[in-house]
Amino acid sequence: MERNGQRGPDDPASWGQPGNLPVPDTSRWRVLLDRAKMPPRPGETRPSPGPSVGMPSAGGSGVTGRVEWRAAAPTSDIDQAVNLLRGQLDRPKVLAFANPKGGVHKTTATVLAAATIGSVRGRGVLAWDDNELRGTLGLRAGSARHARTIRHLLGDLLEIENCPPYELKERLDDYLRHASDGSYDVLAGEENPRFAQRLDTHTVRRVLELLCRTHDVVCVDTGNNVESANWQTVLNACDQLVITTVPREDAAFTADWMIDLLHEVGLGKLAENAVTLLSCATPGHSPMLEDLRKHFATRTRAVVVVPFDPALETGSSIEYGALQPATKRAWLHAAAVMMEPFVR
Repeated sequence: MERNGQRGPDDPASWGQPGNLPVPDTSRWRVLLDRAKMPPRPGETRPSPGPSVGMPSAGGSGVTGRVEWRAAAPTSDIDQAVNLLRGQLDRPKVLAFANPKGGVHKTTATVLAAATIGSVRGRGVLAWDDNELRGTLGLRAGSARHARTIRHLLGDLLEIENCPPYELKERLDDYLRHASDGSYDVLAGEENPRFAQRLDTHTVRRVLELLCRTHDVVCVDTGNNVESANWQTVLNACDQLVITTVPREDAAFTADWMIDLLHEVGLGKLAENAVTLLSCATPGHSPMLEDLRKHFATRTRAVVVVPFDPALETGSSIEYGALQPATKRAWLHAAAVMMEPFVR
Protein backbone atom coordinates (compact mmCIF):
# COMPACT_ATOMS: atom_id res chain seq x y z
CA MET A 1 0.00 0.00 0.00
CA GLU A 2 1.28 3.45 -0.81
CA ARG A 3 0.72 6.46 1.36
CA ASN A 4 1.71 9.90 0.05
CA GLY A 5 3.79 8.27 -2.63
CA GLN A 6 5.66 6.00 -0.20
CA ARG A 7 5.33 2.27 0.27
CA GLY A 8 3.63 1.11 3.43
CA PRO A 9 4.67 -1.78 5.69
CA ASP A 10 2.21 -4.17 4.00
CA ASP A 11 4.05 -3.86 0.68
CA PRO A 12 6.64 -6.68 0.44
CA ALA A 13 8.74 -4.52 -1.88
CA SER A 14 9.42 -2.30 1.14
CA TRP A 15 10.02 -5.07 3.68
CA GLY A 16 13.59 -5.07 4.90
CA GLN A 17 14.34 -1.76 3.18
CA PRO A 18 16.36 0.79 5.19
CA GLY A 19 13.35 3.05 5.63
CA ASN A 20 11.46 0.33 7.46
CA LEU A 21 14.20 -0.82 9.78
CA PRO A 22 14.42 0.43 13.39
CA VAL A 23 16.97 3.19 13.98
CA PRO A 24 19.78 1.76 16.13
CA ASP A 25 20.17 3.22 19.60
CA THR A 26 23.66 4.74 19.78
CA SER A 27 23.44 5.86 23.42
CA ARG A 28 25.23 2.71 24.63
CA TRP A 29 28.09 3.38 22.22
CA ARG A 30 28.53 6.89 23.64
CA VAL A 31 28.62 5.53 27.19
CA LEU A 32 31.29 3.02 26.21
CA LEU A 33 33.42 5.70 24.59
CA ASP A 34 33.08 8.15 27.48
CA ARG A 35 33.84 5.43 30.02
CA ALA A 36 36.98 4.46 28.11
CA LYS A 37 38.42 7.95 28.58
CA MET A 38 38.21 7.78 32.39
CA PRO A 39 40.85 6.14 34.58
CA PRO A 40 39.90 2.81 36.17
CA ARG A 41 38.06 2.94 39.46
CA PRO A 42 39.79 1.51 42.56
CA GLY A 43 39.77 -2.26 42.26
CA GLU A 44 38.36 -2.20 38.72
CA THR A 45 39.96 -4.36 36.08
CA ARG A 46 39.28 -3.96 32.42
CA PRO A 47 39.82 -6.56 29.72
CA SER A 48 42.73 -5.95 27.44
CA PRO A 49 41.61 -4.58 24.10
CA GLY A 50 41.04 -7.22 21.49
CA PRO A 51 40.50 -6.65 17.80
CA SER A 52 38.53 -3.43 17.76
CA VAL A 53 38.07 -0.17 15.99
CA GLY A 54 40.23 2.53 17.61
CA MET A 55 38.66 6.00 17.77
CA PRO A 56 40.71 9.00 18.94
CA SER A 57 39.21 10.90 21.82
CA ALA A 58 38.40 14.58 21.72
CA GLY A 59 41.53 16.68 21.86
CA GLY A 60 43.62 14.11 20.00
CA SER A 61 45.05 12.45 23.12
CA GLY A 62 45.16 9.13 21.35
CA VAL A 63 43.01 7.37 23.95
CA THR A 64 40.84 4.86 22.20
CA GLY A 65 37.54 3.34 23.12
CA ARG A 66 36.15 -0.02 22.12
CA VAL A 67 33.23 0.04 19.72
CA GLU A 68 31.31 -3.21 19.95
CA TRP A 69 29.26 -3.97 16.85
CA ARG A 70 27.04 -7.00 16.65
CA ALA A 71 24.77 -7.69 13.72
CA ALA A 72 21.19 -7.32 14.85
CA ALA A 73 19.06 -10.43 14.56
CA PRO A 74 16.03 -10.17 12.26
CA THR A 75 13.21 -8.56 14.19
CA SER A 76 10.42 -10.72 12.80
CA ASP A 77 9.51 -13.69 10.67
CA ILE A 78 8.90 -11.24 7.83
CA ASP A 79 12.48 -9.97 8.03
CA GLN A 80 13.83 -13.51 8.04
CA ALA A 81 11.76 -14.50 5.00
CA VAL A 82 12.72 -11.35 3.09
CA ASN A 83 16.41 -11.81 3.84
CA LEU A 84 16.21 -15.43 2.70
CA LEU A 85 14.42 -14.62 -0.56
CA ARG A 86 17.00 -11.94 -1.35
CA GLY A 87 19.83 -14.40 -0.89
CA GLN A 88 22.23 -15.39 -3.63
CA LEU A 89 21.54 -18.45 -5.76
CA ASP A 90 24.32 -20.60 -7.15
CA ARG A 91 22.32 -21.01 -10.37
CA PRO A 92 18.74 -20.46 -11.64
CA LYS A 93 16.10 -22.59 -9.93
CA VAL A 94 12.98 -24.25 -11.37
CA LEU A 95 9.93 -24.69 -9.13
CA ALA A 96 7.28 -27.14 -10.40
CA PHE A 97 3.71 -26.86 -9.08
CA ALA A 98 1.94 -30.18 -9.48
CA ASN A 99 -1.15 -32.22 -8.65
CA PRO A 100 -2.90 -34.26 -11.38
CA LYS A 101 -6.30 -33.10 -10.17
CA GLY A 102 -7.77 -29.86 -11.48
CA GLY A 103 -9.10 -27.15 -9.23
CA VAL A 104 -6.43 -27.50 -6.55
CA HIS A 105 -4.90 -24.02 -7.00
CA LYS A 106 -1.89 -24.99 -9.16
CA THR A 107 -2.26 -21.90 -11.33
CA THR A 108 -2.98 -19.65 -8.36
CA ALA A 109 0.01 -21.04 -6.48
CA THR A 110 2.32 -20.65 -9.49
CA VAL A 111 1.31 -17.02 -9.94
CA LEU A 112 1.45 -16.06 -6.27
CA ALA A 113 4.79 -17.78 -5.70
CA ALA A 114 6.25 -15.87 -8.66
CA ALA A 115 4.62 -12.62 -7.48
CA THR A 116 5.90 -13.03 -3.92
CA ILE A 117 9.46 -13.95 -4.87
CA GLY A 118 9.52 -11.26 -7.55
CA SER A 119 8.22 -8.58 -5.20
CA VAL A 120 11.13 -9.27 -2.85
CA ARG A 121 13.93 -9.92 -5.35
CA GLY A 122 12.73 -7.15 -7.65
CA ARG A 123 13.37 -8.95 -10.93
CA GLY A 124 14.40 -12.22 -12.55
CA VAL A 125 11.27 -14.28 -11.81
CA LEU A 126 9.00 -15.93 -14.39
CA ALA A 127 5.79 -18.00 -14.33
CA TRP A 128 5.30 -20.45 -17.21
CA ASP A 129 2.01 -22.11 -18.06
CA ASP A 130 3.13 -25.57 -19.21
CA ASN A 131 -0.41 -26.94 -19.10
CA GLU A 132 -1.17 -29.02 -22.17
CA LEU A 133 -4.95 -28.51 -21.94
CA ARG A 134 -5.76 -24.80 -22.30
CA GLY A 135 -4.13 -23.50 -19.16
CA THR A 136 -5.40 -20.20 -17.79
CA LEU A 137 -2.25 -18.77 -16.26
CA GLY A 138 -1.73 -16.39 -19.15
CA LEU A 139 -5.26 -15.05 -18.69
CA ARG A 140 -5.05 -14.66 -14.92
CA ALA A 141 -1.58 -13.14 -14.68
CA GLY A 142 0.36 -10.56 -16.62
CA SER A 143 -0.70 -7.67 -18.78
CA ALA A 144 -2.28 -8.52 -22.13
CA ARG A 145 0.07 -6.31 -24.12
CA HIS A 146 0.11 -8.96 -26.85
CA ALA A 147 -1.41 -12.37 -27.57
CA ARG A 148 1.83 -14.31 -28.01
CA THR A 149 2.14 -17.67 -26.27
CA ILE A 150 4.56 -20.57 -26.06
CA ARG A 151 3.52 -21.45 -29.64
CA HIS A 152 4.99 -18.21 -30.98
CA LEU A 153 8.15 -18.67 -28.94
CA LEU A 154 8.69 -22.17 -30.33
CA GLY A 155 8.27 -20.82 -33.85
CA ASP A 156 11.33 -18.60 -33.29
CA LEU A 157 13.11 -20.71 -30.71
CA LEU A 158 16.27 -21.46 -32.69
CA GLU A 159 16.74 -17.81 -33.61
CA ILE A 160 16.29 -16.67 -30.00
CA GLU A 161 18.61 -19.36 -28.63
CA ASN A 162 21.36 -18.07 -30.93
CA CYS A 163 20.99 -14.45 -29.83
CA PRO A 164 24.13 -12.95 -28.28
CA PRO A 165 23.85 -12.62 -24.50
CA TYR A 166 23.43 -8.85 -24.55
CA GLU A 167 20.40 -9.14 -26.85
CA LEU A 168 18.76 -12.26 -25.44
CA LYS A 169 16.66 -10.75 -22.66
CA GLU A 170 15.25 -8.03 -24.88
CA ARG A 171 14.52 -10.50 -27.67
CA LEU A 172 12.78 -12.96 -25.35
CA ASP A 173 10.75 -10.13 -23.85
CA ASP A 174 8.75 -9.92 -27.08
CA TYR A 175 7.07 -13.22 -26.11
CA LEU A 176 6.49 -12.52 -22.42
CA ARG A 177 3.76 -10.73 -20.52
CA HIS A 178 4.42 -8.78 -17.34
CA ALA A 179 2.75 -8.43 -13.97
CA SER A 180 1.08 -5.07 -13.49
CA ASP A 181 3.74 -4.09 -10.94
CA GLY A 182 6.60 -5.51 -13.02
CA SER A 183 7.62 -7.98 -10.32
CA TYR A 184 7.57 -11.07 -12.55
CA ASP A 185 7.16 -12.17 -16.17
CA VAL A 186 4.69 -14.62 -17.70
CA LEU A 187 5.05 -17.11 -20.53
CA ALA A 188 1.48 -17.96 -21.49
CA GLY A 189 0.36 -21.42 -22.57
CA GLU A 190 -1.29 -22.15 -25.90
CA GLU A 191 -5.09 -22.32 -25.94
CA ASN A 192 -5.25 -24.86 -28.77
CA PRO A 193 -5.03 -28.33 -27.12
CA ARG A 194 -3.60 -29.82 -30.33
CA PHE A 195 -0.44 -27.87 -29.66
CA ALA A 196 0.43 -30.20 -26.77
CA GLN A 197 2.06 -32.71 -29.10
CA ARG A 198 4.78 -30.15 -29.88
CA LEU A 199 5.83 -30.02 -26.22
CA ASP A 200 8.05 -33.08 -26.39
CA THR A 201 10.87 -33.76 -23.96
CA HIS A 202 13.58 -32.15 -26.07
CA THR A 203 11.55 -28.99 -26.70
CA VAL A 204 10.55 -28.51 -23.07
CA ARG A 205 14.18 -28.86 -22.00
CA ARG A 206 15.22 -26.25 -24.55
CA VAL A 207 12.57 -23.83 -23.27
CA LEU A 208 13.61 -24.33 -19.65
CA GLU A 209 17.27 -23.79 -20.52
CA LEU A 210 16.39 -20.61 -22.40
CA LEU A 211 14.28 -19.22 -19.54
CA CYS A 212 17.05 -19.99 -17.07
CA ARG A 213 19.47 -17.92 -19.14
CA THR A 214 17.44 -14.79 -18.41
CA HIS A 215 15.71 -15.51 -15.07
CA ASP A 216 16.82 -16.58 -11.59
CA VAL A 217 13.59 -18.36 -10.62
CA VAL A 218 11.17 -20.11 -13.01
CA CYS A 219 7.81 -21.24 -11.59
CA VAL A 220 6.03 -23.82 -13.76
CA ASP A 221 2.34 -24.73 -13.75
CA THR A 222 2.63 -28.38 -14.82
CA GLY A 223 -0.93 -29.22 -15.86
CA ASN A 224 -2.81 -32.42 -15.05
CA ASN A 225 -1.57 -35.19 -17.34
CA VAL A 226 1.16 -37.24 -15.68
CA GLU A 227 1.61 -39.21 -18.89
CA SER A 228 2.44 -36.16 -21.00
CA ALA A 229 6.03 -35.47 -22.02
CA ASN A 230 5.90 -31.87 -20.82
CA TRP A 231 4.72 -32.90 -17.31
CA GLN A 232 7.36 -35.60 -16.96
CA THR A 233 10.15 -33.41 -18.33
CA VAL A 234 9.46 -30.56 -15.91
CA LEU A 235 9.28 -32.93 -12.93
CA ASN A 236 12.61 -34.48 -13.93
CA ALA A 237 14.25 -31.09 -14.43
CA CYS A 238 12.88 -29.10 -11.49
CA ASP A 239 14.84 -28.19 -8.37
CA GLN A 240 11.81 -27.94 -6.07
CA LEU A 241 8.48 -29.72 -6.33
CA VAL A 242 5.50 -27.95 -4.78
CA ILE A 243 2.48 -30.20 -4.32
CA THR A 244 -0.67 -28.11 -4.28
CA THR A 245 -3.91 -29.25 -2.72
CA VAL A 246 -7.00 -27.98 -0.96
CA PRO A 247 -8.57 -29.47 2.17
CA ARG A 248 -10.78 -31.93 0.32
CA GLU A 249 -10.51 -35.68 0.36
CA ASP A 250 -10.37 -36.13 -3.43
CA ALA A 251 -7.67 -33.49 -3.88
CA ALA A 252 -5.54 -34.89 -1.07
CA PHE A 253 -5.98 -38.44 -2.37
CA THR A 254 -4.70 -37.42 -5.81
CA ALA A 255 -1.71 -35.64 -4.28
CA ASP A 256 -0.92 -38.73 -2.23
CA TRP A 257 -1.22 -40.93 -5.31
CA MET A 258 1.18 -38.67 -7.19
CA ILE A 259 3.75 -39.03 -4.42
CA ASP A 260 3.48 -42.83 -4.72
CA LEU A 261 3.90 -42.54 -8.49
CA LEU A 262 7.06 -40.46 -8.13
CA HIS A 263 8.57 -43.10 -5.87
CA GLU A 264 7.72 -45.78 -8.40
CA VAL A 265 9.43 -43.98 -11.30
CA GLY A 266 12.64 -43.21 -9.42
CA LEU A 267 11.80 -39.68 -8.25
CA GLY A 268 11.37 -40.57 -4.61
CA LYS A 269 13.92 -37.98 -3.45
CA LEU A 270 12.04 -35.27 -5.32
CA ALA A 271 8.85 -36.29 -3.50
CA GLU A 272 10.52 -36.47 -0.09
CA ASN A 273 12.01 -33.00 -0.54
CA ALA A 274 8.75 -31.52 -1.85
CA VAL A 275 6.76 -28.77 -0.17
CA THR A 276 3.06 -29.44 0.30
CA LEU A 277 0.99 -26.30 -0.13
CA LEU A 278 -2.45 -26.43 1.49
CA SER A 279 -4.67 -23.67 0.09
CA CYS A 280 -7.87 -22.81 1.93
CA ALA A 281 -10.54 -22.48 -0.74
CA THR A 282 -13.30 -21.30 1.62
CA PRO A 283 -13.37 -18.75 4.46
CA GLY A 284 -14.42 -21.26 7.12
CA HIS A 285 -12.07 -23.59 8.95
CA SER A 286 -11.94 -27.05 7.41
CA PRO A 287 -11.92 -29.93 9.90
CA MET A 288 -9.63 -31.83 7.50
CA LEU A 289 -6.90 -29.19 7.51
CA GLU A 290 -4.97 -30.36 10.55
CA ASP A 291 -5.23 -34.04 9.57
CA LEU A 292 -3.87 -33.27 6.10
CA ARG A 293 -1.11 -31.15 7.54
CA LYS A 294 0.02 -34.02 9.77
CA HIS A 295 -0.26 -36.59 6.98
CA PHE A 296 1.75 -34.71 4.37
CA ALA A 297 4.35 -33.76 6.98
CA THR A 298 5.24 -37.47 7.02
CA ARG A 299 5.60 -37.61 3.25
CA THR A 300 7.21 -34.29 2.25
CA ARG A 301 9.90 -31.93 3.54
CA ALA A 302 7.48 -29.24 4.71
CA VAL A 303 3.80 -28.34 4.77
CA VAL A 304 2.61 -24.72 4.55
CA VAL A 305 -0.93 -23.38 4.72
CA VAL A 306 -2.14 -20.27 2.90
CA PRO A 307 -5.47 -18.72 3.88
CA PHE A 308 -8.60 -18.01 1.91
CA ASP A 309 -8.63 -14.58 0.32
CA PRO A 310 -11.74 -13.04 -1.28
CA ALA A 311 -9.57 -11.40 -3.95
CA LEU A 312 -8.90 -14.87 -5.39
CA GLU A 313 -12.45 -16.18 -5.23
CA THR A 314 -13.67 -14.82 -8.55
CA GLY A 315 -11.21 -16.80 -10.65
CA SER A 316 -10.36 -13.70 -12.66
CA SER A 317 -7.09 -11.79 -12.89
CA ILE A 318 -4.77 -12.36 -9.93
CA GLU A 319 -3.60 -9.02 -8.55
CA TYR A 320 -1.00 -9.48 -5.86
CA GLY A 321 -1.54 -5.96 -4.54
CA ALA A 322 -5.22 -6.73 -3.84
CA LEU A 323 -4.44 -9.52 -1.37
CA GLN A 324 -5.05 -9.02 2.32
CA PRO A 325 -1.95 -8.43 4.49
CA ALA A 326 -2.37 -11.80 6.22
CA THR A 327 -2.42 -13.53 2.84
CA LYS A 328 0.75 -11.76 1.75
CA ARG A 329 2.50 -12.76 4.96
CA ALA A 330 1.44 -16.38 4.51
CA TRP A 331 2.72 -16.42 0.93
CA LEU A 332 5.96 -14.78 1.99
CA HIS A 333 6.49 -17.62 4.47
CA ALA A 334 5.50 -20.23 1.87
CA ALA A 335 7.91 -18.84 -0.72
CA ALA A 336 10.73 -18.75 1.81
CA VAL A 337 10.13 -22.44 2.64
CA MET A 338 10.25 -23.28 -1.09
CA MET A 339 13.52 -21.39 -1.67
CA GLU A 340 15.28 -22.18 1.61
CA PRO A 341 17.42 -25.11 0.35
CA PHE A 342 18.96 -23.02 -2.43
CA VAL A 343 19.88 -19.71 -0.83
CA ARG A 344 23.39 -19.01 0.37
